[in-house]
Amino acid sequence: MRRLLTVSALSLALCAACSTTAPTADAPVAPATAAGSAATQAGPAAEDARLNAWFERKYEEQLQFNPMQMTMLGRKDRYGDLDDMSREGAEKQLAWQVAALEEMKSTFDYDALGPDAKLSWDLFEYQTQAAQAAHRFADHAYPFEQMGGAQSFLPTFLINFHKVEDESDYLAYVSRLREVPRAFGQLMAQVKRSAEMGIRPPRFAHEGVIEQAGKVIAGAPFTKGKDSALWADAQAKADALVKAGKIDAKRAAELKAQARAALVEAVQPAFSDVIAWYKADLKNAAVNPSGVGARHPNGEAYYAERLRASTTTGMTPDEVHRLGLAEVARLRGEMEALKEKVGFKGDLKAFFEFMRTDRQFKYPNTDAGRQAYIDDATKAIATIKQQLPNYFGLLPKADLVVKRVEPFREVAGAAQHYYPSTPDGSRPGVYYAHLSDMEAMPKTELEVIAYHEGLPGHHMQIAIAQELEGVPEFRKHAGFNAYSEGWALYSEWLAREMPGTYTDPYSEYGRLTSEMWRAIRLVVDTGLHAKGWTQQQAVDYFAQNSSIPRPAIEAEVRRYITWPGQATGYKIGMIKIQELRRKAEAELGDRFDIRGFHDAVLGGGAMPLTLLERRVDRWIETRKQG
Repeated sequence: MRRLLTVSALSLALCAACSTTAPTADAPVAPATAAGSAATQAGPAAEDARLNAWFERKYEEQLQFNPMQMTMLGRKDRYGDLDDMSREGAEKQLAWQVAALEEMKSTFDYDALGPDAKLSWDLFEYQTQAAQAAHRFADHAYPFEQMGGAQSFLPTFLINFHKVEDESDYLAYVSRLREVPRAFGQLMAQVKRSAEMGIRPPRFAHEGVIEQAGKVIAGAPFTKGKDSALWADAQAKADALVKAGKIDAKRAAELKAQARAALVEAVQPAFSDVIAWYKADLKNAAVNPSGVGARHPNGEAYYAERLRASTTTGMTPDEVHRLGLAEVARLRGEMEALKEKVGFKGDLKAFFEFMRTDRQFKYPNTDAGRQAYIDDATKAIATIKQQLPNYFGLLPKADLVVKRVEPFREVAGAAQHYYPSTPDGSRPGVYYAHLSDMEAMPKTELEVIAYHEGLPGHHMQIAIAQELEGVPEFRKHAGFNAYSEGWALYSEWLAREMPGTYTDPYSEYGRLTSEMWRAIRLVVDTGLHAKGWTQQQAVDYFAQNSSIPRPAIEAEVRRYITWPGQATGYKIGMIKIQELRRKAEAELGDRFDIRGFHDAVLGGGAMPLTLLERRVDRWIETRKQG
């Protein structure tokens, strides 16, 4: 799971809207009549260049709405600001986006563009239309929830992404600490407005918010005990400036005092207010909830929109559900075959129980066991690194590291996730693992998760996209769930072709378990949100069809309930990429080149599956023509 993910993590976790500062328009572009004349005289290349220059200006305008996104990209514009997270801010940014689309249509001639510029146009239009569709259901989102809500994402952002290289950066860090009450107040206004409409997350999400927010403000300087994560980070950042010779010890002490005051005077009250509201609302939250289709007013329409956004297709909930049932049946057959291969005596249910409980498949639930997991994941990724040039022409500049999730946001059994590198490669991508409960982290699944979150999965796709040249900047940072998660799931399957992977049948079982996991999601997500399944029904179905540890199943189902539709993109995206590869292999025969195919998929950035198919089809035709 990319969390982030990627830039999309920001919008998922914080419902980021826009800044209080309106973007400044650049000089106007030539009108539509001139565009047609220029295209006639100079051909598509000139019109493409004009459009791409316009995209760059618009991208810079749009970024000014989102200072936190700029930080994620390694930039320091508006470095002391948090995003405007108000409803008014969201509407302001959407209005800008709609106006930009109309400007593009009135200024440029689509028919005069080359194929890649047309794809950029279509992608920009798709994003705007998707934003309009999502905004109609703005009250249905959960800004605070157990998986990656604002209460956990904001400290993660400050600790991991706000880089301090000089004194001004530290002062910007303090400024952002001071901004927390405003940002949380805006998000809580949405929470309260939604609650009045009968829209709220389930009880488990309330409890997760209370627990995680409480951990953030536990310890010094908030309470007695060891330093809190934020205070430890604030001190470390000041000490690093002293070590680098940027400030002296006296100034470091002054800066630490400013950070400490901001933590106590701004951060602590803001988090306390969130905790107090969710505690008071606990009595209103469902204990064994169904999905949004049954719980939210107009929930069926909301889920339909979420399903379209996640799959980038027009598939209905029933179609997705049927696909999931078919895939679960197919994968059960493959698991039966593997059970026979290893000589297990018993039915598939007994095999699941064996895989779930046998100690040979477990790491010790100790710090040594946790370090062993990180070491083994790092080794698996190193094996893939050696093979990448044989399967890809495009390779990422940025490195990848494996880390344990910070204690204040760690959730037993929760899905592992990826945070992106910077476009210049100066900050590596990070594969984060939840290691508080090693019973939920079986050895059999270590490889497949490392390939999904790291290489050749999310890191490969996101780092390459950010580092692309000759592509409009907005495309480098686009986020489409079915494409990104589909690629990561395809990567698990692709890794089978690489030497040194899945070398024993139990690691292959781990791969099958991972794919089964994603097939089950199609059934469970639609079951919850479109068919009225309860949380317990979803957990039971999941357990019947996999050996995934019970804590992981429960955490997964809770994730689906709070992120409707998101879990469906994986399998649908994977199936489409596999389908496109089979098509290319059939049509090209000996001319098929696996490196060229992967570059065609990754070399244009993330996009809806319909546009991806068009791009691959164009690559196939180019190969046919030699």
